[in-house]
Amino acid sequence: MPYKNILVALDYGKDATTVLKKAVVLSKQNDARLHVIHVVEPVDLTSPYDLAPVLPHELEEQMVKRARMFLGKLLDENHLNNIETIVAVGSVKSEIFSAAEKSNIDLIVMGTHGRHGVGLLLGSTATSILHGTPCDVLAVKISS
Repeated sequence: MPYKNILVALDYGKDATTVLKKAVVLSKQNDARLHVIHVVEPVDLTSPYDLAPVLPHELEEQMVKRARMFLGKLLDENHLNNIETIVAVGSVKSEIFSAAEKSNIDLIVMGTHGRHGVGLLLGSTATSILHGTPCDVLAVKISS
């Protein structure tokens, strides 16, 4: 059955283009709508001295702004327009699941470093997405 809605989760780095291009090919092959997400993890600088946590709101705003610029530039460079772009703040896993549910995603495309040993035992974002989502997941192997 063809995919109708594909969500590509992108992180910073040179490999984002590789992951995006895989998702674009799949969206064209399936005549699917492409959605792009980047998740900014919240900034929380908690003091070990029993002081109130410091939440640098301005820093978080700058991180969101930078993420929007990054995605905009990446989409422009790849001549992609009319793509739903999501920049969310929160847990990567939770925000990807939330976006997938809201947009009826039936395929999530994301990069993975494919670590072994201790890195594998500790888990990874790709592994948590793979085992927690009701839709298909394509993990694109990227170089370390």
